[in-house]
Amino acid sequence: MKQEKFTVLSLGGSLIVPDGINEDFLYQFKKFILKWAKKGKRFFIVTGGGKTVRSYQRAARELGVKDKASLDQLGIDITYVNARLVKSLFGKAAYPEVVKDYAKNIKTNAKIIVASGWKPGCSTDFDAVYAAWKYKASRIVNLSNIEWLYDKDPRAYSDAEPIETISFSKLLKITGKVWIPGANMPFDPKASQMARKHNMEVIIANGKDFDNLDNLFKDEPFRGTVVSNDF
Repeated sequence: MKQEKFTVLSLGGSLIVPDGINEDFLYQFKKFILKWAKKGKRFFIVTGGGKTVRSYQRAARELGVKDKASLDQLGIDITYVNARLVKSLFGKAAYPEVVKDYAKNIKTNAKIIVASGWKPGCSTDFDAVYAAWKYKASRIVNLSNIEWLYDKDPRAYSDAEPIETISFSKLLKITGKVWIPGANMPFDPKASQMARKHNMEVIIANGKDFDNLDNLFKDEPFRGTVVSNDF
């Protein structure tokens, strides 16, 4: 029997560690993933670093660290700690190691693989797209603390409108095309460019809305922004 392809999740650090460790979210996330794993779905979960990474990188910059690779590596190390925590939730259902070398070929029957950041020069969004390319998945689900992309900052503008669909080209006009360590962007520009090249689809959705994610995995109407190639 042919195994199902992985569903690649880019799990934002804003969900794992918004300020402190979000134990309630992690408990609900564990139940949700194991529920779908029992139904046969397989997951490749890439953990982000979020606010913790930005705090460390900000401190490093203030202390005189200017090298981008060093700042990126600092962030990667923190995503590894987050990945260890997330992997531990799933016990024997998960691949026994946290993946940190995406070039390594993994052959496993495990329903869940958890991975950290990979190497300097890109974010975990890029790592998730790379994993999707490597394991022949055509879709990446980016889970964060927002439901949609908006046409303007909803915190500053009450008339901000959610964006249901957008092309990578238009998204890159918003984010720019250069990755900056610790940048707080809806999706890494390098990741967008790779996803566009390989004709993938990225879905940006609220990782705390598990009913909505159920709809997404059941191919029913859901709330979230779909990013794909030019229409």
